[in-house]
Amino acid sequence: MEIKLNKNEKIEDLQFKNLKIIQDKKGFCFGIDSILLTDFAKEIKENSKVLDLGTGTGIIATLLCEKTKLKEIIGIEKQNEVFEMAKKSIKLNKLENKFKIINEDVKNLVQKFEKNTFDAIVTNPPYKKKGTGIKNEEEKKIIARHETTATLEDFIKTSKDLLKDKGEFYMVHRPERLVDILALMRNYKIEPKILRFVYANERSEPKLILIKGIKNAKPFLKIEKNLYIYKQEGEYTEEIKKIYNK
Repeated sequence: MEIKLNKNEKIEDLQFKNLKIIQDKKGFCFGIDSILLTDFAKEIKENSKVLDLGTGTGIIATLLCEKTKLKEIIGIEKQNEVFEMAKKSIKLNKLENKFKIINEDVKNLVQKFEKNTFDAIVTNPPYKKKGTGIKNEEEKKIIARHETTATLEDFIKTSKDLLKDKGEFYMVHRPERLVDILALMRNYKIEPKILRFVYANERSEPKLILIKGIKNAKPFLKIEKNLYIYKQEGEYTEEIKKIYNK
């Protein structure tokens, strides 16, 4: 299929079932966090209706279309240029029947959808609080990394409103925000059920956290074994190779 690319756009081969993604060379490109989240969420139930909050160029939704037997996934992206790239990626991968995308703010979704609509929600939200960290000059990168348009609470509150009872919530984030995450999830009736820490290697501090919650579930948190990205020699671990389909 012929897809017209803009000046700074490129096609990235995901090396999984011939899937590809269009990205901006100067904008925010997906990282290993998105890949790990799709693997963490691959147990999404068959025929699920799924929402991807802050879908970006659609990397998570695209992979989940092939890694799960979901019925439909709807991506939400506020930035218009990024939204347009994601639309082209959907066409490139011929996923129009499964993957839809809406150009909207996460905070406005309760006006777009009925409450208690989705079986599962996945999200890789901005990690940094507004006004913290070193800001990148590119606006698209700032919005992707910093809570400039929607906060962590906005993402979790919206998830509570739109998930069905016992619906599943999957998120990747940073360990330094863990207390905030757990407090907000419980406050909004999404009970944390599974937590996994991700490390660069066995000698490093945790780099990421993967967390699964269930709406209106009883309290019980399982902490899974640590996930290491690299061996001491600098090669990918066997688990990461498997996730990357290598």
